Amino acid sequence: MQSTSPQQRWPARASLAAAAASVLVLAVFAGLKTFALVGVGLAGTAITAAAIWWVLTRRRAARVPALLLAVAAPVSVLVLYAGAHLAWVVALAAALWLLAVGAGRRALGRAETTVAMPEVPASPVRHAVLITNPRSGGGKVERFGLREKAAAEGADLLGVAGGDGTQALVAEVAASLGLPFLVIPAGTRNHFALDLGLDRDDPSKALDALTDGVELRVDLGRAGGRTFVNNVSFGAYAEVVQSPAYRDGKTRTILELLPDLLLGHKGARLTARAGQTTFTELQALLVSNNPYGTGDIAGLGRRARLDGGQLGAVGIDVSSAAQAAGLLRGGRAPGLTRATATRVVVDADRPSIPAGVDGEALTLPVPACCELRPRALRVLVPRRRPGMRRALPPLDWRRLARLGLPHRGAP
Repeated sequence: MQSTSPQQRWPARASLAAAAASVLVLAVFAGLKTFALVGVGLAGTAITAAAIWWVLTRRRAARVPALLLAVAAPVSVLVLYAGAHLAWVVALAAALWLLAVGAGRRALGRAETTVAMPEVPASPVRHAVLITNPRSGGGKVERFGLREKAAAEGADLLGVAGGDGTQALVAEVAASLGLPFLVIPAGTRNHFALDLGLDRDDPSKALDALTDGVELRVDLGRAGGRTFVNNVSFGAYAEVVQSPAYRDGKTRTILELLPDLLLGHKGARLTARAGQTTFTELQALLVSNNPYGTGDIAGLGRRARLDGGQLGAVGIDVSSAAQAAGLLRGGRAPGLTRATATRVVVDADRPSIPAGVDGEALTLPVPACCELRPRALRVLVPRRRPGMRRALPPLDWRRLARLGLPHRGAP
């Protein structure tokens, strides 16, 4: 058995002790009321989840009572706890549980064998070609002849200030020419910049890479002939992206269209194959350039690395409040299927399907093939950047027990 260092062992033991103390506090101070406390908490969670589902699947005025219920349910739970003079018990137990989670993730993070993406010294930049695009996409790469200009003028770096969709277009050109690529996060979400560790609040910080930079080698995805740096979505979310109102009001458009898409989805019937995994009757499918964390079902979080050589695939089929609440369980939720593969093939009951490629609306013929080009892109980033800290791993209590509990031969 691999030895465990004190830096791993003591946080693991602290996590296990805090978790046990959390349960013990409830048992000692609440006694038989512990079961009632747990039952009330679970009921409140279920009601809140159902109310949120109602908000997502109803329109305008019908959302108001659901929104009120979503707020009233947790407040009522707290009032019941206070009325039983057990609010402090619940608060203490919750604090101990948060301590257990924090210490556990710290222990597992230190036990991780994976390392950050390798960095190599960057070559001096003498002739950079930078473009700006206040509106992502729009064919500006082709319109301005970026590929031809970069080759003819002897560029030794390509960079872009824009959103993820525009960055993907320029990244494709940089990869084809073998040039380093500079990301200036001037879009809305800037998810690619997030995973590179860049400062999204101050895009000008990305220019530090020109004077004190390092180079990363990252993977590129490709779907239906179109390069993507983050993900490509099919089904419900892709149909939202197709709406003409999406670009001018993304949140409002999603809220207006989700009811029709989630309840009785009328779009194409999707199936997909990702390695040995087959997805059927999908409501939505997200294929990402390297997988997102196991608790992330919508591609809103971070990827641990961008050079793992695998596509991530998340398929969702949700039709009830119970299944919607179950999505909070991440990878173990019913109606949620995960897989990793180097190739994902999406099929449907019609000749073409809408897709959202890094947030840009496209229509792809089926079968639509998503593939990965390992380490195809050279990315120039500042040596010091705020997002270099690795995301914490999900909790694995069995692994924590192996790290923290004494075993034969342990000191």
